[in-house]
Amino acid sequence: MQDIQPKAIELNGQPIGGRFPAICAPLVGRTRERLLAEAAAVAARTPDLLEWRADFFEGIADPAEVVSLAGQIRLAARGIPLLFTCRSAREGGEPIALSQQQVVGLYRAVCASGHADIVDFEIGNAPAHFQEVRELSQAHGVKLIGSSHDFERTPTFDVLHRRFADAERLGADIAKVAVMPRDMDDVLALLMATLESSRSLGIPVVSMSMGGPGALTRLCGWAFGSALTFAVGESSSAPGQMPIEDVEAGIAILRRALGQPRA
Repeated sequence: MQDIQPKAIELNGQPIGGRFPAICAPLVGRTRERLLAEAAAVAARTPDLLEWRADFFEGIADPAEVVSLAGQIRLAARGIPLLFTCRSAREGGEPIALSQQQVVGLYRAVCASGHADIVDFEIGNAPAHFQEVRELSQAHGVKLIGSSHDFERTPTFDVLHRRFADAERLGADIAKVAVMPRDMDDVLALLMATLESSRSLGIPVVSMSMGGPGALTRLCGWAFGSALTFAVGESSSAPGQMPIEDVEAGIAILRRALGQPRA
């Protein structure tokens, strides 16, 4: 069997958090006050990355407010890097009254502010909009996750592998695929597509199978090449997420069993 050469997500030439996989915790508060309290509480649990799911924020229509709050979250994060995401409703996000071009405007403002280290933009968006966000992130030294989410089903292995490859083809720095399984065969398909994509692509890959059956991928996905897993600091952003401490413990147990250091 070919050995995996896992690719970590790096910032400033170093793996996020100095370990593989990195652990990301979401922030889903709807108000400024709630978000800042949440950021402080979650940062105290020392994940490697915080994801601000801005689609939950009730002030998302005001780019200046979003940028200001991103700066305050960054301060509350105590040096933990920040991932900015405005997930679309079609891929599991909260409904928002913004056009896609207005969403791109948010990404423009956030990238230019210097408050985000990474942004996530879906590869299913219009190609011109994805390219615009790609150019914005590159211009400001921000990493770009090209993501794909299916909250209804798990596509075939070939489709999953193609989605990872499409993210790289479109110029993303990181490829992410999240899907909903119906059974353990679906979970296996996601893990095998992660394994193959980790071996064949030149960028880090991130994957998760959601819900109950998929929860194990949040603990073992790294063994198949997934560079990042998501865990709950205070509130979850997707089905199947577990508390940070449980994820850390599960990864540590698997690493010991495989004779691998936690790094």
